[in-house]
Amino acid sequence: MFHYFSRTTLAAAILAAYANAFGGAFQFDDYNVIVNYPAVHSWGAWWQEMPGIRPLLKASYAANWVADTGATGFIAANVVLHFINVLLVFGILRRLAPRLGIADEAAHRVAWFAALMFALHPAQTEAVTYISGRSVSLMAMFTLAALLAYLKARDGSRAIAWRAASAFFFAALATKENAWILPLALLLCELPQKEFRWRGFLARSAGHGLVLLGLALAVLTIPAYFKLLAGSLKTRSLSENLLTQIDGVLYLIAHPLLALTLNIDPDLPVHKTLTPVLALKAAAFIALFAVVVWLWRRRPETRWLSFGILWFFIWLIPTNSILPRIDVANDRQLYLALIGPALIAGAVLAKWPQPRRATAIVVVVVALFLGVSTALRNQDYRSELALWEATVQRSPNKARVWNNLGYARQEEGDIAGAKVAYQRALLLAPKHWKAKNNLDLLEE
Repeated sequence: MFHYFSRTTLAAAILAAYANAFGGAFQFDDYNVIVNYPAVHSWGAWWQEMPGIRPLLKASYAANWVADTGATGFIAANVVLHFINVLLVFGILRRLAPRLGIADEAAHRVAWFAALMFALHPAQTEAVTYISGRSVSLMAMFTLAALLAYLKARDGSRAIAWRAASAFFFAALATKENAWILPLALLLCELPQKEFRWRGFLARSAGHGLVLLGLALAVLTIPAYFKLLAGSLKTRSLSENLLTQIDGVLYLIAHPLLALTLNIDPDLPVHKTLTPVLALKAAAFIALFAVVVWLWRRRPETRWLSFGILWFFIWLIPTNSILPRIDVANDRQLYLALIGPALIAGAVLAKWPQPRRATAIVVVVVALFLGVSTALRNQDYRSELALWEATVQRSPNKARVWNNLGYARQEEGDIAGAKVAYQRALLLAPKHWKAKNNLDLLEE
């Protein structure tokens, strides 16, 4: 009965937080990958593009487009995906908690509170309310399903569960290639086992290794994947990206994760050389990892803390380490990584030496704060104009933001306001060709 109540409250919390999201609109990249992309406008067009990049993601877009439900239908599907992911997080953490030094009687509460934080944290809106953020939430659904199937197979040694784990992993990679890091997350889940052996782990994850080999072959043989990789490598050098991501990761921690300052287009610098300040920040990360390793080895009863920190950084590796991306950091990169901090918060709350009534009050206050923050962020997605008006407040020195605001104003009929925005973009970046073209067309 309590399990049913737990899932019901999670569902109610999500519906309350995302109720105002259904009035949202297509935004930014939505036009490139959905609205103006004929390959997802019919099943026949989708099939003709195969083999292509991210086939399952595109299939999900095609299903929505064929249903002809507009932006509301796309957002509704995203909210459903998010709820499924919340349930998967709850199930996974319920299994892992006792292995991480959390008493079995507290494991359910810890998993539930962590799932609640995962459900309501406003950083998740970029993977839910932002329609093309589905690439992350759909990938996460298959990834978490693969992880849960693996854990069930590990506990029960059922061959069908091993096959399901590999199948879900394949589906995750067919949605978004960032899921390749899953085997490292599986290793993290295995390490707390007293009987852990490398040979056994490698044997159990052999199916995942074959799936990874398939991804490597796809990248080399499917032109769209190869073009994606080549484009990434042209963005900046691997060493430059590693230096740049020191600030990128710190931004994700200090702003969307802790300060709840959300920004669809943050203005982050690209670093080409190691400065003393960057070196100091890198040293802080190294010191943190050293402490985590020490705690893992010396304090088994607090492995939930080490696990949560390691989980967070593992899921940032695909997007915030060596391989370059055009954007240094985005809120949606926290989607899976946030499970780690959520677990830590749940464990701290469970160990808080206060009466249950005080704990319940804390839970309600945290849920309300996060839920209201999410609802407020959803309001920014109600239109392109609202989104870029909010973004320009947080990235006032980024030319692309002003250009996008100018276009949103232009679409709303505010020609004077559009000109001001385009001029500001050119003042910040005189060679910004999109802003120049847009301004020239207005002045003809």
